This record gives sequence, C-alpha cells and structure tokens, in this order.
Amino acid sequence: MSADPRRQVPRTDTLLADPLLAAAGERLGRGLVKGAVQQVQQRIRDGEVAPPDAVGAVLASLPGTASSLRPVLNATGVLVHTNLGRSPLSAAAVEAITAAAGTTDVELDLTTGRRGPRGEAAIAALLAAVPAAEAAIVVNNCAAALALVATALGQGRELVLARGELVEIGDGFRIPELLASTGARLREVGTTNRVTLADYRSALGPDTGAVLKVHPSNFVVRGFTRQVEVAELAAALAGTGTPLVADIGSGLLRPHPLLPEEPDLQSTLAAGADAVVASGDKLLGGPQAGLVLGRAELVQRLRRHPLYRALRVDKTTLAALEATLRGPLPPVQEMLAADLDGLRSRARSLAARLTTAGIEAVAVDADARVGGGGAPEQPLPSAAVALPASFAERLRRGAPPVVGYVEGDRTLLNLRSVPPSADDDLAAAVLAVAAP
Repeated sequence: MSADPRRQVPRTDTLLADPLLAAAGERLGRGLVKGAVQQVQQRIRDGEVAPPDAVGAVLASLPGTASSLRPVLNATGVLVHTNLGRSPLSAAAVEAITAAAGTTDVELDLTTGRRGPRGEAAIAALLAAVPAAEAAIVVNNCAAALALVATALGQGRELVLARGELVEIGDGFRIPELLASTGARLREVGTTNRVTLADYRSALGPDTGAVLKVHPSNFVVRGFTRQVEVAELAAALAGTGTPLVADIGSGLLRPHPLLPEEPDLQSTLAAGADAVVASGDKLLGGPQAGLVLGRAELVQRLRRHPLYRALRVDKTTLAALEATLRGPLPPVQEMLAADLDGLRSRARSLAARLTTAGIEAVAVDADARVGGGGAPEQPLPSAAVALPASFAERLRRGAPPVVGYVEGDRTLLNLRSVPPSADDDLAAAVLAVAAP
C-alpha cells in the first residue's frame, strides 16, 4: 500500500458535501468555504492536520462572517479610535441597519405611493437634537461636507480662513488642499498663533464666498495666541451677505462637562454660525457621516448643488443615524459617563480573576482619551489592568483580538473604552493567550 500522503487527503467535493460545511457554505458563500478546505488539505499534506480532523479544522478556520473585518475589543482607552472604526454603534443602531438592509421606504411615501423625501426621519431627528438648526443634510463624512460647502460657496471665489486653522489631520489629510481642490481660492488671514477681527474684515471683498472657521481639533497652540470666536465673527459679518461656516469636527451635540474646550453643534449655531459641519462617527456616536446644519436657505443651496448627489449617504447610514439620535445613549457617550470608582472596581475584579489563574495582573489608575481628534489635551481618568508587556502581541493575535497598549514594561488594558458587558470576554481572551 502506498504511503503517499496525498492519497490520504479528503477530496474537495467530499468535504464540501459534509453537512456542517454545506451549511457554512450557505451562510458564508461556497467560494470562501472552498478556499478554507484547500488550505486545510495543504495542512494535511504538510502533516499538520490528521485526515479525520479535516472538517473540524475547516470549521475552526472559517471567519464569523463573509467579511474579513473582525470584531476587536478596544482596550486602548481611546474612545473614538480611527484605526478601530471610530465610535461603536449602539444596539439600536445595529438593529436599525439590519431592518433597513432589505427593501425599505427610504425614498417612498407609503401613504401616497409617490416618491418621498430621502432620509426625512433622520433629518427630523437631527433637527430635534439641535434646535438651533433650521435645516440639515447628511453626506458621507465631514471632509465631504466641507468639500460640498467649499464647492457651492467658494468655487472661483475666495474662502477666508485663519492661518492657524489650516490644519492637517490623520493620514496626511490637509484642510487647505481639500479646499483648493474644489476650485476655491484661499484667503489666509492672521498668523499661525494670532488672528484678529480686523484681519477678517480687511479680507472681505466682492469675491468672498464665505468665511470658514475650522476647529484645530488634534492640537493646541499655547502662549502668545489669539483667535476670534464664532459669536464675534458672526456679529461682524451681519448684513454683509457673507456666510460664516464652522467645522467643529467631533459632532458633539451639546456642551459636555468633561470636555469644556470642545465645540458643539447647538452652541456654535446659537452663537451665530450660518452653517456647521461635523462628523457623525465621533462624539455623536453614530455611523460615518458628514453633518451639515444651519440656516434653511443655505442648507437648501447645498442640497441642490450637483455635488450633493455624489456625496449623499445610503439607507443604512440614515437608519443608524436616526436610531443613534432617537435611541438609547450610544456607547461612546456611556464611556464618557463612566464612573471612575466603577472603572476601578471592574479593574480590581478582572485583575483578581487573572491572578487566581496564575497570571501576573494588577489594577492600576490610567488616563483615557477621546480620540478622533477630539479634546487632545483633556485626559479622562480611568482604570486599567496591567499585564506583562509580552501580552500585547499575543492579545492582538487572539480570538477575539484585544488591542491594549504598552507602557514601560507592561501591557495596559484600559477599561474606559471597554463596555462592562465585555469584561467576561476580555478575561477569557487573556486566559486563552496565557494558556501554554
């Protein structure tokens, strides 16, 4: 009898016909499962898997969904972590996405049977959350919102902007380059550290399309500085016909006691801005979206611009945004509201569980951050579990992956960015990678 290991490898069609793998194929797609089968067949040839264990090995290698994106436990202490998808959605938002995923009345009036306004309920929820706004539209991110504003108001004209607000954010993205790409001319005023109302006034002219005020969200300039607040600018522009547009970035709806320096939508509009743009997936806690709120005439002008059609969002984004605004507190707001004593208690409990299992673990105080460019100098008091530094990589490679951070000679798992409901999963993940 031949000892050729290839003769012991189960046939592809035989494995795919197995009831468990056939069911997985219906859920994930036959092509994905077939790829996993072929990988296991190679492992059998290499002597890593015994032929009778082929089906189990294939099942163990299959992803939870047909997407390659994997759920991750965020123990970084960064609440809005761009690399981890920014704000986690609430259960209500996830449920709303599922409901909207099929055929839905996103643009149909079921009473009349005629075409209806797209996203009307989501816009109504946004206006209810920000009473100072007369109207609103939603596009696919904050950069898109700013591009739409610059195109509609500034193409072939001048946009007045303080030099200290010509900011760069993540991945080399620069506000002035975005604005220039729309065909607008930038009229820079002031210096890097100081700008006055007189600087803005002297820049106004017949070619002025708008005055922009951009919140420099990911850095702070201290020392000999000066800036012009929205209320002061709005008063100076009154009667000139020049709109004032503010990019506040983070999407905070109203002032938050933990974030006194972070601008919010309601206060910025109440101070006199004609329009405000912001992100939906940062401190608002919703899906990726660019929000534009403000005076009805100006927002309608943006909505009727041809570029708006290219930037509008889909039905699932509208559903998630509405559910975030009307539903229970989203996770990022719960993280902000977390009580320090409660965080410390969770850290002590988790450390005790791990210590009992023979793992070197201790509860420590730590700082958390908003992230996503928000409140860069505002640490949030938190608590963490400290493990040996070697755990960082093992946890990232685990199932589920856990992303903490290394500080000195230890790995910290910061609990402000971990919901209490995930504490058991976090403990299990640590125990799994600690096992020999």
